[in-house]
Amino acid sequence: MSFSQNALKTGIILVFIGFILVFLGMLLSAGGTSGEFGGLILVGPIPIAFGSSPGITSAMLWAGVVLALVYLFVFRRVR
Repeated sequence: MSFSQNALKTGIILVFIGFILVFLGMLLSAGGTSGEFGGLILVGPIPIAFGSSPGITSAMLWAGVVLALVYLFVFRRVR
């Protein structure tokens, strides 16, 4: 199998895992009255983090930095 076929299969699997995690998170938090949320948007290797509290926002930012480093490391190795 070529690299592009493996990357496509891995991407599809990760998207499905993401959908399942979001669905499970919605089910688990449906009974709670309060909660915190956060998110991460990657524009290329640049992370943009947001959240409902400073702790969540900093956690999302650190996750974004780690993902950006992984992104840069992987694409430098492939080329």
